Amino acid sequence: MNQSDFNNTLMDTEFEHYLKIQIVSRWLIVTIGFVLTPVAIFAVSSLVKKDNVAPIYVINLLVSDLVQLCATIILETKYGTIGSFMFDFALVASVGFMVCIAMERYLLIVWPLWYRTRRTVKMYLLLCAVVWTLALSNLILRVFTLNVNFDLYLKISGIFLLLPLPLLMFFLVGTLRTLSASISVRAEEKRRIVGLLVLVLLIYTLLFLPYIICCLVKPQNYKVYFFAFFFSELNPVADLFLYIFLRKGAVNKVRFCLCCCRKNRTSRQSCSGLNDGDTVTSL
Repeated sequence: MNQSDFNNTLMDTEFEHYLKIQIVSRWLIVTIGFVLTPVAIFAVSSLVKKDNVAPIYVINLLVSDLVQLCATIILETKYGTIGSFMFDFALVASVGFMVCIAMERYLLIVWPLWYRTRRTVKMYLLLCAVVWTLALSNLILRVFTLNVNFDLYLKISGIFLLLPLPLLMFFLVGTLRTLSASISVRAEEKRRIVGLLVLVLLIYTLLFLPYIICCLVKPQNYKVYFFAFFFSELNPVADLFLYIFLRKGAVNKVRFCLCCCRKNRTSRQSCSGLNDGDTVTSL
């Protein structure tokens, strides 16, 4: 066996190893997602009231996550092409609803009077319909470019998915500036709003951006594709944490648990250091 054959065999073995990891991770994500996402939808829907319709965007985001989970299952069958179509459809919808969530928080803080006069269920449902229509339009575009120029579709889709990045950053910076000068908003409410916007931006940059870059650049290394696709498939699990920043008091409970864990760890380290000191003294 020459060096070239050896390298090809090594690459094939490594590729099969990555495929096994992908299969295991997919079924793990699907199991966690299908167990927790319906629970999260029910919990978030209970927060929808006449004067609080913001969770509608999160509910639609979680529904798009269910579509993505179904697509992930289909990707492991012989109908993988259909699963790929569904995955792209859910991906565009997820990004769209993330922009809606960030925009809603921004308008609530920066333009409160304008926001309160137009905060109706019909307006929210209309924006949700627009997002689903855009996702469907992207799906139709892929169907028409499937046998024509798939590389062109990837670039158009990548550019389309990249557009929300400056919007998300603008909403976060604008909200932070207004909240820093505001004295009427309570500290807990500030933490909830900022935490929600930061989490949305982190989910986009860490889980979606690598996939978007792969659509635009088309790297030759299959490992880059593997990790980019893996991060995008983690999206349904990451979206579950949005519930923490929607429910009042949830942020404080999380902070309290983290503080308790930190105090317990510090006390254990102190006791360990004290015991070590006693041992040294006894010697």
